[in-house]
Amino acid sequence: MSELVITNAHLVDGSGAPARTADIAVDDGIITDVASPGKISTQSAHRVLDAQGRLVTPGFVDVHTHYDAQVSWDPWLTPSSWHGVTTAVMGNCGVGFAPAHPDRHQWLIELMEGVEDIPGSAMTDGIDWQWESFPEYLDAIDRHSFVLDIGTQIAHGPLRAYVMGQRGADNEPADADDRENMARLVEEALRHGALGFSTSRTPLHKSKSGELVPGTMVEAEELFAIATAMARVGHGNFQFSPEHIRVPGEEWIWMRELARRTGRPVSVNLSQTDQSPDLWRSVLRLLTEAHADGIPIYTQVAGRSIGIMYCLHGSVHPLLFHPAYAEVQHLPMDERIRALADPERRRRIIEEIPDDGGLFHRIVIEKASGMWLVDGSDIDYEPHRDDSVAAIAQRTGRPIAEIILDQLVSNEGHGMIYAPFFNYSYGDLSMTYEAHLHPHTRMGLSDAGAHCGAICDGGMPTFMLTHWTRDRQRGPRLPLEYIVHRQTRQTAEFYGLTDRGLVAPGHRADINVIDYDGLGFDVPRMAFDLPAQGRRLVQRGRGYAATFVRGVQTVADDEFTGELPGRLVRGPQAVSN
Repeated sequence: MSELVITNAHLVDGSGAPARTADIAVDDGIITDVASPGKISTQSAHRVLDAQGRLVTPGFVDVHTHYDAQVSWDPWLTPSSWHGVTTAVMGNCGVGFAPAHPDRHQWLIELMEGVEDIPGSAMTDGIDWQWESFPEYLDAIDRHSFVLDIGTQIAHGPLRAYVMGQRGADNEPADADDRENMARLVEEALRHGALGFSTSRTPLHKSKSGELVPGTMVEAEELFAIATAMARVGHGNFQFSPEHIRVPGEEWIWMRELARRTGRPVSVNLSQTDQSPDLWRSVLRLLTEAHADGIPIYTQVAGRSIGIMYCLHGSVHPLLFHPAYAEVQHLPMDERIRALADPERRRRIIEEIPDDGGLFHRIVIEKASGMWLVDGSDIDYEPHRDDSVAAIAQRTGRPIAEIILDQLVSNEGHGMIYAPFFNYSYGDLSMTYEAHLHPHTRMGLSDAGAHCGAICDGGMPTFMLTHWTRDRQRGPRLPLEYIVHRQTRQTAEFYGLTDRGLVAPGHRADINVIDYDGLGFDVPRMAFDLPAQGRRLVQRGRGYAATFVRGVQTVADDEFTGELPGRLVRGPQAVSN
């Protein structure tokens, strides 16, 4: 007898193998059989779900999220759960909330607010701080139930400040005792269930007050000490966010030595920058060489360009650089819209160039060829240069500032402009296409839960299926089986979660049933649904007929069922016998 039998599935099982039609039996949260249609008896099944005409995949495993605060108040862990994600890994990029001395709570909030653009008021109201040590943090998470499984890593920022106090927060060098104590706490965290360690070495990551994330400038010996502790435990990824221009040079030296010395996999973010648009090719060549030598270095790559969603409700937009807007930016939105409609203020924004040493011209006017208006009903993540704000201005004779102003005040101040800043130097997604084909890159960088006022990429799992396997017009597509594999089995194995990411007997029944032809997502919008009415950009998915976590249905026709079977994932997970 089976609790659930899914029949007539168009199954893409996560392994990368060709799609096939199959029936799937589930009992006690585990897949017990996968067979040709009609081979599994449905007579005694508690429930039968006919998936005729539906794509069936494993639940998606997103290894780069920032739900470290959100787990305190939100069992639904949106946006990931709107997009077929059944397991998420947080604690990335060197920021988190444990270990934490009681007098460091506000400092940690401001660190996360600065780096990941999560409203500080929401975290102040929402985090319950039922911990000091990292194991206590895991225990606090473990007392909650979620709509999906959540795993975490121990982050360098809070660790350094906990061990070294203000010296650690200020990025002062660690002495031998400091390194030993950090390594001891990392080992303790891993033995209690952390999935890895993360750090940041990019100057872009700063606290709300402008301080670099602790760990940004540390010597390699500190990182080696931490990785050696990971080697003693025998599991865990070493994840870090780099200054991209330094990766092929000085950073690669210590990364390669760390992975060689300890055997622990290093996972470094890889993005294309306009300053060095071809540098990513050098990184991929180094990646190939490292694996030829048996050295486990991987790069995390996003599924599309990483870009800012400019809007008046957001953290940043072009009008912020104009003094005529600064005069009214403090007003409530309805009053602000009225003030921006004033003819004289409109004229000043459109016609006057601020006396700012050319800043407005460089930041706004010269960048208009990399800005695209977002239609209220759709968004194009691979837009043509011919459709940019600059191109519209040239074609119509309208000033660039007028086009920007009219778009941002539209829809009662919710009008949006998309401005890619990573992975779009070529004016298309060809870099992303090539990066995803490399055997030693891994799908990541959705940043779900973070960048609430500027970036909205938590829906990337849905985009991977719609754009790369079905809709792309500006270049070759990628096979459906490959894309499913990229964000199921491959990401699960990357963190030692071998019990999931595959629709096969003995594996967890984390399953998506998808209306593939109808699969899509809404245009990003600003919501005010965080604690203290904090803002965040959200983007819902469409086409998820059913999502199951451990055999329990959590989503039905894009709506939550109310079930919360998700739990904390403690360390690597093996297949059920």
